[in-house]
Amino acid sequence: MPLPFLTADPALESADDAALPYDDRDTWRRPYRPGPYRVGASALMLLLASFVLFAAVIIAATGTFGSAGVFFAVALAVIAGALRLLRVGVWVSARGLRQVSFLVTRTVPWDQVVGVRTVQQPVRWLGLPRTVQGQALVLERQGRPADAPPPLLTTHGADFLARASAFDRAADAVEAWAAEYRRG
Repeated sequence: MPLPFLTADPALESADDAALPYDDRDTWRRPYRPGPYRVGASALMLLLASFVLFAAVIIAATGTFGSAGVFFAVALAVIAGALRLLRVGVWVSARGLRQVSFLVTRTVPWDQVVGVRTVQQPVRWLGLPRTVQGQALVLERQGRPADAPPPLLTTHGADFLARASAFDRAADAVEAWAAEYRRG
């Protein structure tokens, strides 16, 4: 179901999400939109942060500034976590491929990329320990064993759960970036 309020111009909502010719290819960009589960979780975290900030203001008004400072720090940590959750995903640029997780960011230059391909394999459901059969976009690097590559994207992740066509478009976009920059 398309959501026309996401962009000002519905023409940009097409399936072809190729970069515009005047776009700077050296800037890091996510070749897909964050999924509804990721955005919803971040929105709930920001809602929680607003309640914590409200509690901090009430505590500060009563005169216990030490406790209010603790609540302000907790609210800032929740806000930072929500913003980091929105940044999680795969980012591409002319310099390489960047996989951002909640705590760690890994960047692979294009000259180390052997291939990017979609495979059928057990994948984690919403990042939890439970695995289900699905598709994963995996990165093959030079000098790394090909037996168990960590997936870049999965059909059951927070961005693509119940959105198979969005996964296909995102996988095609990342594969196209890899094909373009591996050649040189």
